[in-house]
Amino acid sequence: MVAFDVAPVIRAITLIGTTIGVVLLIVVTRDPALSAIRHTVQTVLDAHEPYPALAVDRHWFLVASNRAIEPLIRGAASRLVTPPINVLRLSLHPDGLANRIVNFAEWHEHILHRLRRQRDHTADPKLNALLDELSSFARSGSQSTSAQTTHGDSMIAVPLRLVTEAGVLSLLSTTMIFGTPLDVSLSELAVETFLPADAATGAALRTLLKD
Repeated sequence: MVAFDVAPVIRAITLIGTTIGVVLLIVVTRDPALSAIRHTVQTVLDAHEPYPALAVDRHWFLVASNRAIEPLIRGAASRLVTPPINVLRLSLHPDGLANRIVNFAEWHEHILHRLRRQRDHTADPKLNALLDELSSFARSGSQSTSAQTTHGDSMIAVPLRLVTEAGVLSLLSTTMIFGTPLDVSLSELAVETFLPADAATGAALRTLLKD
């Protein structure tokens, strides 16, 4: 994992509300340089619609997202979607998305494995604390049977089966970083995208975005 450091950008975030009360973050600033970064990141995220995509810093705090993220996080506890929003905590916390993740054990192990690699590469104490916190999360009734499968090919495209208002979505999680960026701050962001694993999920995502 690449280490990210976008403290100037994080200090420039503000909160906006949606019509149903779920909150999202966008980067806002009067600084022309940071405004250009915001525009570039948001353009990339919006281009993925109707598929969910978000941008995070090196500690996995949300920097920006597209509209397709909002239907996925409906019902999460308000404290988990109040800034600063840590997307890994939101994903694995029992009051977040955990109880709606069908393959929670697999997803949980994948996140821990990925975060452990990042921690080992950077020796970042904040990542170590986050790893300890996330390791303590467990969903009632979940089984730890998928750990062996998450360290191989699925590290490239990780399956996530999430219960939503449109049914169970089968999503493939991928991560992108900006290559040869003109601004170092842009290179320190990662974009997490959730692509449909089947036609039914693709159709459901298009429906959710319209609702």
